[in-house]
Amino acid sequence: MCTFNGGAYVGEQLESIAAQTRPPDELVVCDDRSEDGTRGALEAFAARAPFDVRLHFNEERLGSTKNFEKAIGLCRGRVIAMSDQDDVWLPEKLERQEAALDSAPDAGMVFSDAEVVDERLRPLGYTVWEHVKFGPEEQRVIRGSGAFDLLLARNVVAGATMAFRSRFKDLLLPIPEEYNLKREGRILLHDGWIALLVSAVAGVTITDGPLMKYRQHARQQVGSKEDAAAGVASLRAAVSRPNVFAVEIGQLTAARDRLAAKAPAASARAVSKLDSKVAHLRARAEMPGRGARRLPRVLREVLTLRYHRYSNGVRSAAKDLLMKR
Repeated sequence: MCTFNGGAYVGEQLESIAAQTRPPDELVVCDDRSEDGTRGALEAFAARAPFDVRLHFNEERLGSTKNFEKAIGLCRGRVIAMSDQDDVWLPEKLERQEAALDSAPDAGMVFSDAEVVDERLRPLGYTVWEHVKFGPEEQRVIRGSGAFDLLLARNVVAGATMAFRSRFKDLLLPIPEEYNLKREGRILLHDGWIALLVSAVAGVTITDGPLMKYRQHARQQVGSKEDAAAGVASLRAAVSRPNVFAVEIGQLTAARDRLAAKAPAASARAVSKLDSKVAHLRARAEMPGRGARRLPRVLREVLTLRYHRYSNGVRSAAKDLLMKR
């Protein structure tokens, strides 16, 4: 768990962890120099928790991504479940996620849906999967062998719903600066990095139904409200100026280089696909001139099906032909 000025809600999340039908073997908390009552709530909980609670208070503020990197590195268990400070877990979350991994020994990661609620935990009428349009067809893809291909196209994994095998820590850490929440223009965050890399070298599984309440409130960094979706859209619009896909190219290149260095045999297919997507994004970013001068490059990307795999198909091809960046 990572915390920062979460005093208003962290107590409810801690109590939901304590109420798990399968208690955690340990709870590792990294606090990023909170200035409210968060530290006191953490210390009070640690003193009475029925399992090991290890608290770490950062000497300098790291930001969300680097704080999760630190917390992951400190974990000692065989499975690591990530927790935000302001949600509420349903009692069977850890038990069901452990069972899902135990029944799928080739899977490196499991994630679930979450019910979206307001600051008072009142349902808002939809789930995270409904919000990101992660429907039955894509769920079958994840349960099959297509998780990496899907996650390369778009991230559907919320970090707070994820648990992964700790043997992948050496592959995942450190999380590169391209994924740091402090950096302007990020597209994927640490959960996108983890999901993409684990799916490149292992299977992925999911559980049916929500396993947590995903709280929406004014002070959260990332959520699933409509204004958060609008923020992502404006972010993508901002990074589509003069160098169209520079941020995404940087992130995918970092993922490709990590896989090639740490797991070359297991990730050869994934590295090839990352190279293909980066080549496509570079082709789009470096379109020559306008109109007819672009036609050969656009046709090449159409014929290789890379517009279909990595962009929005004919719509993106038409945009590249007709629009000035």
